[in-house]
Amino acid sequence: MKALIFDVFGTLVDWRNSIADQAQQLLAPQGYDTDWLAFADAWRNEYQPAMERVRSGNRSFCKLDVLHRENLDIVLSRLGWHSVNQATCDKLTLAWHSLEAWPDVNQALHRLRQKYIVAPCSNGHIALMVNLARHNHWHWDAITGAEIARDYKPQSIVYQTSAEVLGCHWEETIMVAAHSSDLTAAKQSGLQTAFIARPDEYGPGLGESKATTPVDFEALDLAHLADLLEC
Repeated sequence: MKALIFDVFGTLVDWRNSIADQAQQLLAPQGYDTDWLAFADAWRNEYQPAMERVRSGNRSFCKLDVLHRENLDIVLSRLGWHSVNQATCDKLTLAWHSLEAWPDVNQALHRLRQKYIVAPCSNGHIALMVNLARHNHWHWDAITGAEIARDYKPQSIVYQTSAEVLGCHWEETIMVAAHSSDLTAAKQSGLQTAFIARPDEYGPGLGESKATTPVDFEALDLAHLADLLEC
């Protein structure tokens, strides 16, 4: 094994609380009020349908910022918030660039990097991954994922290209994620897999605590994975 590639949204960062907090900070002073966690959930729920239009060939590949911005318009429209100005919408879209890491992540990534190449394999584009890394003080060896492959997970090309650009064979690369569906696709693409439990990703007890697919490693958090890999 030479490299670890990571899902980011949910596995490394707490997108739900981060988006809820930033949405409230931006919109509440303008007189808007709602269940901000539900707002974050609604925005995230548009994520897969938007990417599926790219995966299916019905739309050319575009960066995730474009999809997030379009999805935000859908959520605001449903709430009847038609007067939110363009500048606020643009700033809120960039909230995805400054999500907060789960508490175990930073030290564990440092440990893992002592032994393995580490890189994100996210549906987020390169600039988004750069900004998340700078915000959370991560040190990646490279940035791989959707923008490199010009497609979105769970397409095999995303996992396979991510391994290849790091100079690794597929079987020398471990895909690390908190989502069994992501790991199923990575395994079918020829990679090894590691599951990270994030039981509170979608709210208390609403994330995945255990893998529902066969994996090579299963960890309680990223620090536990570092222990399993003897880092």
